[in-house]
Amino acid sequence: MTTKRYLPPSALNSFLEGLPQAVSISTIGKSVKGLPISLLTIGNGKTKILMWSQMHGNESTTTRALLDFIPWFLKATQKHLQKTFTLSVILQLNPDGAKAYTRLNANGVDLNRDAIDLTQPESVVLQELYQEINPDYCLNLHGQRTIFSAGKMGKTASLSFLAPSADLERSITPSRKKAMHLIVALKRALEKELPEQVGRYDDAFNPNCVGDKFTQMGTPTILFEAGHVPEDYQREITRKYIFESYKTLLYTLFSNDFEYTTNEYFDIPENAKDYVDLIVSGVTIKSNDESFVEQELAIQYEERLEKNEVIFVPVMQFFASQAPVKAHKKIRIPKGLKNKEISFEKGKIIQKDVFERFLSI
Repeated sequence: MTTKRYLPPSALNSFLEGLPQAVSISTIGKSVKGLPISLLTIGNGKTKILMWSQMHGNESTTTRALLDFIPWFLKATQKHLQKTFTLSVILQLNPDGAKAYTRLNANGVDLNRDAIDLTQPESVVLQELYQEINPDYCLNLHGQRTIFSAGKMGKTASLSFLAPSADLERSITPSRKKAMHLIVALKRALEKELPEQVGRYDDAFNPNCVGDKFTQMGTPTILFEAGHVPEDYQREITRKYIFESYKTLLYTLFSNDFEYTTNEYFDIPENAKDYVDLIVSGVTIKSNDESFVEQELAIQYEERLEKNEVIFVPVMQFFASQAPVKAHKKIRIPKGLKNKEISFEKGKIIQKDVFERFLSI
C-alpha cells in the first residue's frame, strides 16, 4: 500500500481487488477523460453516511486514511458498527486530477465550485448519488496547505474541520448544529495528541461549494481538512490522525452522545494564513539593483509531480528585516559566510545548489 502523497487511480487497484465480497463496488460514472468513478458500499445499517475524497486530485491524505479505515471497519470486532451504518464511499471523485496531481479536473474546473451549475461529469455523479441515497450525514474530505495556523499566529493547523453554512447569515440550522457538535467531539478526542493544532475552517457561505449546498438541503455535513505536522511533508502522521477521526466519528454517532454547545465549536481557533515552510535569516537580498542586509527570506514549497513522485520545490515569497509570519523551519546564515547574497524575485524557484547550501547550515 502506498505511503506517498501521489496516489493515482492505478494505485488503488490492488486495494479494491483485495476487498471482501461484503463490500459492494460499482462504477457510478466516468471522469472527463473516461476514468471510472467507483462507489464502495459497506455495512447494512440504517444510518447512511456519504463520504467522498479527492474532489481535489492533489489532496490524497484523506484517501490514504480511508485505505486504513475501511479494513478496520470490516473487521469482525466492528460488527456492531457494520449493523448500524451504511457507508457510501467515493475514494476518488476526481480521478483525472488524482492522476495528474492537480486540484482541478481535466477541464480545469474546481469541482468544489460547481455545486450549482453542475457543469462537470464528476459533479453530476456526486449530486445524483446524494439524491439517490439521501444520506443522514456527509463527509467532505480534503487536504490543506502548510500555510495555515490554528488561530492567529498559533501552532500549525494539523487538522481542521468545518460545519458549512447554509446561508449568508451563517445561521445555525438544525443540520449545521449537529455537524458542529460532532466536530466538538472530534476536537476533544484529538486535543491530547494534537494540542492547539486543531483548527476551524472559514465558514463564509458559498452556494457553489458542495458542503454548503448539502447543508442547505438539510444534511449535516463535515468538512475534513488534512493539514501539516512539522517535518511530515508526506503526511503520514496526518494520515494517522485522519484515520482516528473517522473512527471517533462513528463511535460518537453510535453512542449518540454528542450534545455539546455551539459555543464550544466556535471556541476552536479559526484558521489563519500565518506560515511559510522555511525562513532563512541573515541573508543579503538584491532586489531592483538595491541590496538589503540581514534580511529574512520567506520560502514556500511548491508541490510538483515528477516521475510519479511529488517533489517539493522551494519558491521565494518575500523578504523583510523581520518576517510577519511563522515558519515550519528556520535557518540562520552565520555571519561572515561567503556567497550569501541572493537575487530576489517573487515566485522564483531557488537554485538547487543555493537551497542545498541553506539546508546544510
